[in-house]
Formats: sequence, structure tokens, C-alpha cells
Amino acid sequence: MGLMWRRFRRHKLALVSLWVVGLFYLVAVFAEFLAPVDPSDYSARYTYAPPQGLHFLAQNGDGSWAFGPYVNGYKTEIDPVALRRTFVVDEEVRLPVRFFAPSEPYLLAGVIPMSIKLIGVENPRDPFYILGADRLGRDMLSRLIHGTRVSLSIGLAGVVMSLFFGVVIGGFAGFYGGWFDSAVMRVVEFIRSMPTIPLWLGLAAAMPKDWSALQTYFAITLILSLIGWTELARVVRGRFLSLRTEDFVTAAQLDGASDWRIVTRHMVPSFTSHIIAAATLAIPGMILAETALSFLGLGLQAPIVSWGTLLQDAQNIRTLATAPWLLAPGLCVVVVILALNFFGDGLRDAADPHGR
Repeated sequence: MGLMWRRFRRHKLALVSLWVVGLFYLVAVFAEFLAPVDPSDYSARYTYAPPQGLHFLAQNGDGSWAFGPYVNGYKTEIDPVALRRTFVVDEEVRLPVRFFAPSEPYLLAGVIPMSIKLIGVENPRDPFYILGADRLGRDMLSRLIHGTRVSLSIGLAGVVMSLFFGVVIGGFAGFYGGWFDSAVMRVVEFIRSMPTIPLWLGLAAAMPKDWSALQTYFAITLILSLIGWTELARVVRGRFLSLRTEDFVTAAQLDGASDWRIVTRHMVPSFTSHIIAAATLAIPGMILAETALSFLGLGLQAPIVSWGTLLQDAQNIRTLATAPWLLAPGLCVVVVILALNFFGDGLRDAADPHGR
């Protein structure tokens, strides 16, 4: 592992991607603390309010500058063409912002009781929309932060389950060979040959409509895992076919070790780095699958907040023309997917025993 880490550090793009991925997962862990307000709080008064932006330096009356975070207020204007009310940022109104602002009591990660937020306006009645508001006047920044937790946790949980199924099923298929290997490979080929979208449609339609949001969350995770284990199973199976004739496996068999012990204690650890790299490259697929399902209305639904459900509000041209900030979840998806792919490529190169 030490050699693998030294080789990984030479991959600068992968190293930067590791920090980016770590930052997103930190946001997911501390979502309640980082989000200025509850993601379900709404104000019909500020429907589609534009981003205010956060300013850190304020100019005093004598022309000097001082540290004083603030956001500008809003003023309303009437669109002369559409004859509808629109919000415009008022540069003359400054609403003071403070860090570690007091808030309503909440549970951090559902466990730790807290009553403080990272950032907030001094007057809770003032509008505070750094990234703008949606069609119900809900804060996009808070919803984006909470959506990060759901989307990234589905990707991670789905890969963990796929990793378990892929290593166990593919490992024993490669270890035993024969009819068991043939049966497993036929199942893998059958699953991989099925069209993805119709398969999702059928599985999503099979879920009861009266399920709670939490039950739907776990069902989507399970569905993605049952579909995503096949590629890893093929990789693990190929490695086991080459390892089962090695001397250390024969020595373990002669020593009386059980098949389970040989697989889990001798064979799997010999290519753990490859499994880690494969799992890392599988996470983007899980995140994209959840986002696509939720965007199409087949996956997670309100009140659960994920990147896919947030993108449902950006499905028509009129909305994008008046509120382009609703595409912020899509930008997060692109950044995370690219970072995970670069990170996975770096891990794969570092784990390659024939690499330079």
C-alpha cells in the first residue's frame, strides 16, 4: 500500500480530484451545519429570487474597506413584455451576514444536537439566497447541500453492496470454476444484455406507491446495487482463475484451510488495490443512475432532496431562461463525476504492478 500511495501522489490530477471528492463528502456529512436554512423552508414572496452573492469587504463612508460580510437586498420590477413581477438585486441595500449564526435547534447527522449554523443573516426575517431560490421560494444553496448527502451516499452505499456481491459471487465463480462458473457468467451476461432504461422502468413501477421516502431511498440503492455488481464480478472472477493455481493457494489447501478462508484471507487481499480502484470507478455510475432515475420521476421523489430531484425543476426552457441557477445541481454532478473518474484512474494506475 505504501508503494501504491507513492505512485498515486505522482498523479497530480488524481491527487487534486481526491481533495475535491473529500470536500464534497465533508459537505454531505455536515449538511445541517453548512446549510443556512432547512431545505423545506419556503417563502412564496421570493419565488425565483436571483442569487444575491456574498460580499466579504464593505466600503465605509470615508472610502476605506473593512471586513464585513453582507448580501444585497431585493427590489421588484415589472417586466414590460411579460408583465410579471421579477426580482432584481438592490445594490443599495446591505443585509449584514455573520458566521456561526444562531438557528433553530437541529440534529447534526441526526445525532448531535446543535443550534448554530455556519453562516446566516443577522435578521432571520431578511432574505438570504446566495444561490437564488426555486419556484416555491426555497433556498437553493441549502437544498443543494442536503442533496449532496443523498446523491453521494447512494453512490457510496450502492458501491459497497455491489462490491460485496461482486467479490463473493465472482470470487467463488473463479475459485470453483466448472458448472458454477458457467451459471454465474450466464446470469451476468443476461443482466448486462438487458436495456437499462426499460429495466429501471420495470423495477421502479414494481415499488409500492405507499412506501415512505426512506423506503424508496433504500429500494433505489438496492436496485442500483443489483444491477451494478456484474462488472466487478467479471473482473474478480478473472483474477481468481489466475490465482487459484498459485503456490500460496495450494499451500493453504494442503494446510486444511476452508474454501471461505482461502478466498477471504489469501486470495482477495492479494489484489485489494485493484478492487479499490474498480469500486472507485463504479461510484460515478451509481450517482449518474440515481440522478437519471430521479430526474425522470422514477427514483427518489419529494420530500427527499437529491441532485436528481432538484434537476426536475429545470426541465423546461422557460424556467431555465428566467432562473438559470436551477442548473447548479447539474454542475455539481459534472464536477463530482469528473473528480471521481480522475481519482479512479489514478488509483488504477497506481495499483497496476506493470506500471512505471
